[in-house]
Amino acid sequence: MQKGFLAGFFVDMLAVGASFVLCVGIKPGTNSTYYSNYFDSFMLFLVIWIFSSLAFEKYNFRKVDNRQGLITKILICNLFIFFLVTSIMYLFQSFNYSRFIVIGTVGVATIVELTIGTVYFLLLNTRVRDENGRELKLRNSGKQVFQHTSVISAPKKAIPKYDFQLRRAYLKNEIGEEAFNFVVNYSAIDSSNTLITATTTSFNIDAQIQHEFECILNVKRVNDFRFVNKFFESVNAKLPVGGLYIDFFESKNLRKKRLLEKYPAGLNYIYYSLDFIVKRVFPKFALTKKLYFILTRGENRVLSKAEAYGRLYSCGFEILDEKVINRFLYFVAIKVKEPLFPTNPSYGPLIALERIGKGGKTIQVYKMRTMHPFAEYLQDYVYQNKGLQEGGKFKDDFRVTSLGRIMRTFWLDELPMIINLLKGDLKLFGVRPLSRQYFKLYTRELQRLRVLTKPGLIPPFYVDYPKTLDEIIDSELKYLRSYVKNPFKTDWVYFWKAFYNIVFRRYRSK
Repeated sequence: MQKGFLAGFFVDMLAVGASFVLCVGIKPGTNSTYYSNYFDSFMLFLVIWIFSSLAFEKYNFRKVDNRQGLITKILICNLFIFFLVTSIMYLFQSFNYSRFIVIGTVGVATIVELTIGTVYFLLLNTRVRDENGRELKLRNSGKQVFQHTSVISAPKKAIPKYDFQLRRAYLKNEIGEEAFNFVVNYSAIDSSNTLITATTTSFNIDAQIQHEFECILNVKRVNDFRFVNKFFESVNAKLPVGGLYIDFFESKNLRKKRLLEKYPAGLNYIYYSLDFIVKRVFPKFALTKKLYFILTRGENRVLSKAEAYGRLYSCGFEILDEKVINRFLYFVAIKVKEPLFPTNPSYGPLIALERIGKGGKTIQVYKMRTMHPFAEYLQDYVYQNKGLQEGGKFKDDFRVTSLGRIMRTFWLDELPMIINLLKGDLKLFGVRPLSRQYFKLYTRELQRLRVLTKPGLIPPFYVDYPKTLDEIIDSELKYLRSYVKNPFKTDWVYFWKAFYNIVFRRYRSK
């Protein structure tokens, strides 16, 4: 653990404790018995303070470049603590001491933190470096007198354009031997057409003088990219079709495992919950998204495997290989096309999915989100790797969230489709609205019949309950052939059959 982290933590604990004692001392009507009577409440307050500070990475000074960044981080974190504590006070009556002491403790501790942070950066900025970037030591006197040393310039040696042996050594030292052995199976390390870089910004990709590379290998994790899609798009622009992009990230599941193992039982779930709220929930809502990026600058973000791969696929890549190494998921992606450049990607709970409607036109079908963001671009990937399960859905679909599975069980995710019913995009009974990727799995005859009519809210699936893709195709063909001959009668009969199966026979879509 970093020395700076420990120092910051202990100083902060002293500041909070001193602030509490000060506020109790100046509050009218309090006495020494106050400390013993409300010790438990203060301990709960202190636990909230510690874990909130850890979740906001308030003690990680290496991730703050300037005084303004530190001030912003302290203010946002402490404001979050204040709202959390006051919410608990009013909702659960868990705190017995007064609002004055809560507000005073947070306020005084914040002032102390800001003062110490300002002094820290003032001392940091007094370090003087010579023309070669080496830090010069100051003599122990009141004046800033520098130690001068004479530097004899050695004759410069010619540096080869590409020192491949040194390059291999640097790469192996940076990512480890196992990861090195994985990436060298796909990248020609000894080629000038392989770009090896350590960057989190697309600028360093765009600024490359060489117009095109056969492979781009980055040794910075995707979790720290400020603009993930922009980075992927810049990599795409520097690769030909068939070019490779190699990188790594910490997936949501790997992150959860790491955090739960890092802290003691009980406390680990508290920390994980706070981390999940700040770094997973905040970025998904418009009101908290700006707060999240001000606080974190997009670094150390939580990325699910579905979201990371979905972003890659939307940016013109396909996954060629993957492997978990040292708790990171390394991937090899191949460029297959130009990026799609999605203009309005959705992160919130309500989403609009592109589906094929009547006449083959694209319609926007509204649903509650049950999958990770960008997961809709992974249908081909899931089908090729997992296939279909009974009922025609994708097998072991890792794109679906835990909450999403519950919502699907009770059809909560399909409630917004009533909007499409009112708009006239859908009818009450009919074949499901399909994505273009899934539509391609159907026969030509079924594709032709499907676009002759509107999709429906309740599909013929609940009448025949097919279990395989072939059975689904036969079921829909049977319905559509009947519908073409007699639309009203077909929908009337099918609707009541589906109603009986859903209500009395408990038919469900998995």
